Amino acid sequence: MAKILVVDDDELIRELLADAVGRRGHTALCTGTLAEARVVLAREKPDLVYLDVRLPDGSGINALEEMRASVDAPEVIIITGQGDPDGAELALRCGAWDYIEKPTSVDRMVLPLVRALAYREEKQRRLAPTLAAGSGIVGTSPKMTACLARAAMAAASRVDVFISGETGTGKEVFAQAIHQSSCRAKSRFVVVDCTTLPGNLAESELFGHERGSFTGASRRQTGLIAQADGGTLFLDEVGELPLSVQAKFLRVLQERRFRPLGGETEIKSDFRLVAATNRDLSAMVRRGEFRDDLLYRLRAFRIELPPLREREGDIQALVEAHLAKVQDQLAESAIEASPEYMELLKTHDWPGNVRELLQTVDMSLVSAHGEHVLLPQHLPLDLRVRLLRRSVADRAEAGQETALADGAADEAAALKPWREHRARALDKAERDYFSTLFLHTNGDVARAARFSGLKSARLYELLAKHGLLRGNRSQADFPKFPE
Repeated sequence: MAKILVVDDDELIRELLADAVGRRGHTALCTGTLAEARVVLAREKPDLVYLDVRLPDGSGINALEEMRASVDAPEVIIITGQGDPDGAELALRCGAWDYIEKPTSVDRMVLPLVRALAYREEKQRRLAPTLAAGSGIVGTSPKMTACLARAAMAAASRVDVFISGETGTGKEVFAQAIHQSSCRAKSRFVVVDCTTLPGNLAESELFGHERGSFTGASRRQTGLIAQADGGTLFLDEVGELPLSVQAKFLRVLQERRFRPLGGETEIKSDFRLVAATNRDLSAMVRRGEFRDDLLYRLRAFRIELPPLREREGDIQALVEAHLAKVQDQLAESAIEASPEYMELLKTHDWPGNVRELLQTVDMSLVSAHGEHVLLPQHLPLDLRVRLLRRSVADRAEAGQETALADGAADEAAALKPWREHRARALDKAERDYFSTLFLHTNGDVARAARFSGLKSARLYELLAKHGLLRGNRSQADFPKFPE
């Protein structure tokens, strides 16, 4: 018997699913908000969650990553009344088991439940793969936890791996961790930096060449693909691989065989490929800069590394791990980062990601001159200036928002009941109209009556009300005009 949590603000959906789950012998738990769901998740540890996308206190898609990052993560089935292709893709990328659009039948909603629970039971019987100790990857944020799990899955298999992510997110570190955690760990990890491959010699570097195969080939050279035999070939920034080489490399991926330049026989190389890029290869395919058939081959198993700004809570762990490493290397006493220093690091968006962060810490250590506590003053000056300017700008913007909010509050406080507000507005409109009317008619009441279309009695009443009669005479003091 499994525990099934239904998170949906529609009471009817909750009741239908709870009834269907109960009839299949499982325990149904229901909530209408994410806040309630978090409490139930922590207390009951459900096996599966039906999760609505639009909830009163947040997005189910955003909560999905949080749910899937826990150690005993439940399977998640997304149910939504406002589906869209982008949302479906995002849900699956975040680890959802299925994506169901409402309205639909109860049977359609329950069908994936059976499959998901069977999958979960089988998964729990097996030990989940893990990366080898000392992989060098630091981070416990939900997105990093998901990436680590996928890297461990890749390491336990023979599949080729495609790693994408911004510059400095740790693509090579992940590639090395996959290699070190695999059955190929005792063989070579061969790095090919595609940005430095010379266009006219790229084939020679990859495939090798025989002596005399081209001008300057004074000796036989073993290519990088052959060197990776039995191990891992890491193509860093594969988007820079020359277009002229891509077709030949595609055949190597398919056959694991190639012929060196000037060679007469093919050579076999049993390597596992890990390719990485910070570029949008799909856009390059559309521009004719990258082969679509090669892209399909590369994307056999994908790991998308998050930028540091999306790794909530990981900055402190990264800094502490780096300081401990420096301390061991230099045989120094304990080096710490002050709370003020750490707080400043957390406010930066780190466009260079982990690489930029660690370089900043190294520069801070140089500035500290052997001191054992890093302070804000030890940060590079240009970074401190940028952070200060942003802080001042944020405070100014916050002040403007506060002033606007105060103004709105004052306006709200000045609001009157509708009847009173309407009466005041009507009085003002009447006064403005009759003042203008008197100016237009040079104070001639008879003309004013004819112009306004009012009967004299009503005109005198309104003029008196707004103090527009000459002197203090009452209506009786004025001559009667024909109605």
